[in-house]
Amino acid sequence: MAPNSYSLSSFPFFSLCTFLLVLSFQAFGSSRGLDDKSDAAGNCAAAVAIHGYECHEFDVITDDGYILSLQRIPQGRGGGGFSGPNRPPVLLQHGVLVDGMTWLVNPPEQSLAMILADNGFDVWISNIRGTRFSTRHVTLDPSTPEFWDWTWDDLVFHDLPAIIEFVFKQSGQKIHYVGHSMGTLMALASFSEGKLIDKVRSATLLSPIAYLSHMTTTLGVLVARAFVGEITTIFGLAEFNPKGEPVSNFLKALCTDPEVDCYDLLAALTGKNCCLSNSTVELFLKNEPQSTATKNLVHLAQTVRDGILSRYDYGNADFNEEHYGESKPPIYDLSKIPSDLPIYLSYGGEDALSDVKDVETLLDSLKLHDEDKLHVQYINDYAHADFIMGETAKDIVYNQIIAFFRNQQ
Repeated sequence: MAPNSYSLSSFPFFSLCTFLLVLSFQAFGSSRGLDDKSDAAGNCAAAVAIHGYECHEFDVITDDGYILSLQRIPQGRGGGGFSGPNRPPVLLQHGVLVDGMTWLVNPPEQSLAMILADNGFDVWISNIRGTRFSTRHVTLDPSTPEFWDWTWDDLVFHDLPAIIEFVFKQSGQKIHYVGHSMGTLMALASFSEGKLIDKVRSATLLSPIAYLSHMTTTLGVLVARAFVGEITTIFGLAEFNPKGEPVSNFLKALCTDPEVDCYDLLAALTGKNCCLSNSTVELFLKNEPQSTATKNLVHLAQTVRDGILSRYDYGNADFNEEHYGESKPPIYDLSKIPSDLPIYLSYGGEDALSDVKDVETLLDSLKLHDEDKLHVQYINDYAHADFIMGETAKDIVYNQIIAFFRNQQ
């Protein structure tokens, strides 16, 4: 599919980050989200145990030395929820510029993580490198540029394998994977490389991000016209810290455009979410956004600019040759995803990030998938955030996911 010239410079990550970043300045200034006590304790104490669920914190070390935070909810509230030794494991993977807390901002009755636990699943929540509880490394310090020298390639080749291997060994079972936004990109790229298939039982893709050629918002177009490849030069920072002054000043300037409504950035950038409560959005904004690597954002910009999924482009044939043995970055060919891998894909008609036309392109790349292994759900009035924070998501999406999981047992 031929990409739009303006939309391919920065769409999904930069428009989403703009929403998160600018609102974050208004909502909680320079704090890093939760208070210090909760930060030290982790997501379990902050958002799970307080509701009566057993919850455990783990550290997972990647093969390149990053120490990742991982939470486990092994059973339902108060020990209920079909407790037993063989509860099927489910891994929840968040998207860019947020962390595992995004699965936990709703009340237990509306939270996918807790609903799964109450329905007999062993729930695991991932937090990728650079996020609040995953800013550790065996040798590198997060205050140095070396710590932030990574892109989503590294999430595919290092973070995701380490996390899935850990969950697989702990549970002794294949894993049901659930990704939202960039969490879907990580999985699709990994599966296309033939990785992790032997440890994954099924994959659920919510608001899938893969082919990214469309944009429907004024602010999104405005931001996309920025030359994202120069972010590093502009800010001189390896870490893209949403609460840092350089990023703050840049993003606040965007709101001076008379056509941009910075008072409703959520709708402006994710689409008109139908089903979010004010209390959920408020809690979300108290905890997000999170830092990521500037290089990661540049890679995402390359992804949408080129209209294909490929490894990071070093911008020079010689540099690419040095890293890949060829002048251009290798492509992730999604048609190589095993056709018998059970996939549940859910997307919305109001989603400004995971646009309907782009999802159709993704589905076209899966056209040879076994018909009985690909389940597609289209929700006309859902936008990007409804899938993880919507008050109606339990009835519309989550119950269907649970039924899908049980059919794969």
